[in-house]
Amino acid sequence: MAQKPSIPKGTRDFSPIEVAKRNFIIDTIKKQFQLFGFQPIETPSFENSDTLMGKYGEEGDRLIFKILNSGDYLRKVDDDLYSSKNSGKMTAKISEKALRYDLTVPFARYVVQHQNEIDFPFKRYQIQPVWRADRPQKGRFREFYQCDADVVGSTSLWQEVDFIHLYDKVFTELNLSGVTIKMNNRKILSGIAEVIGAKDKLIDFTVALDKLDKIGEEGVKKEMLEKGISESAIDKVKPLFGFRGTAQEKLNELKELLASSDEGMRGVEELQFINNAIAHIPLRTANLDLDVTLARGLNYYTGAIFEVSAPDSVQMGSIGGGGRYDDLTGIFGLKDVSGVGISFGLDRIYLVLEELNLFPETVAPVTKALFINFGEAEALYCIKAVNLFRNEGIVTELYPDHSKMKKQMSYANKKKIPFVILAGTTEMNTETFTVKNMQSGTQKEMNFEELKTILQ
Repeated sequence: MAQKPSIPKGTRDFSPIEVAKRNFIIDTIKKQFQLFGFQPIETPSFENSDTLMGKYGEEGDRLIFKILNSGDYLRKVDDDLYSSKNSGKMTAKISEKALRYDLTVPFARYVVQHQNEIDFPFKRYQIQPVWRADRPQKGRFREFYQCDADVVGSTSLWQEVDFIHLYDKVFTELNLSGVTIKMNNRKILSGIAEVIGAKDKLIDFTVALDKLDKIGEEGVKKEMLEKGISESAIDKVKPLFGFRGTAQEKLNELKELLASSDEGMRGVEELQFINNAIAHIPLRTANLDLDVTLARGLNYYTGAIFEVSAPDSVQMGSIGGGGRYDDLTGIFGLKDVSGVGISFGLDRIYLVLEELNLFPETVAPVTKALFINFGEAEALYCIKAVNLFRNEGIVTELYPDHSKMKKQMSYANKKKIPFVILAGTTEMNTETFTVKNMQSGTQKEMNFEELKTILQ
């Protein structure tokens, strides 16, 4: 007996209705991307390993799916290396390509590679799948779509303001109220590390701090201690765990805390600019909050960072995030090209809309009428009508097989098709159709124009 097929953990099949709902979200996001002046690009699903490795920090590198070289991929591995079982060194010999981890680093590679063909500032959006060797759980998959928008070639903080409004516009269009756009600045995190005496442990500090919502205050303290951050430094950062108040109140406290750090104060000034601008152009749906523990955990952010959380009524991780990366293209040889971008988490947004029952009833195109197949002559008569209706943009079907009436009616019921059209010898002779309303059960004979009217 053949083994039942399966798919890898962390991946999914999608039914027609699920695809329709996903496309509804994608189309909504894409419409707003274009409204804000972004242009689409696409990049390959896999990149050269050296393009990706080392760009996401140690934790991110571990989650990159490596692709084995084709053919005899062990031919470059000598006996000593093979015997050492050093997977890190061996990987470089047997794998030269990897599935993309996100869309931002491939975008940076794209900008550098095509720098003579694009005009700066360059505003691009990209909606494609990415892959991460993560542990699957609710809202976290190994294959998922990212919906990114980025601007490169401008240091203006008006871009950050624009992205906050872009988030707000998308969630307004999706009728998803109560989302919170959290913001912070990596310069502020650097300033905090500096004033507590842990500047040399900045990456360890930010990676641990970023986990506050997942492992709690004690978990963060424990991880910081394990990374060599002193107890006295952790005591100095303790007030951050309970930061309360409006964004402006938090900024005022940060100005006092970071007064001795030039870099930290630059971060405060940048967030102050953003907060002032948003105050003049209020958000419609989203809430804006300053979260000083937000670190995003990625090494390439250098300025403002964002993370979007779902409404409090839904237990879900972040549904969006991003930030500024002043030197990302520099790792590929193109210096002094600042960039800032955000991403929408399509799969998590889907789960949130589903849980809150926010998808429109008309999200999937519904077949308006099914023409019953009584035989070859009748089918030919019906398919001519089907073709005319389709030219009018009306979704109609002809049942493909000359099957029993019960089977064809059952098909219409299962697909919730509102009208069934019957055409036999009598109807063909009079150029009419018998129309059955599947909800009321009533039947009526009518001509093509009358039928078109009710289907429209």
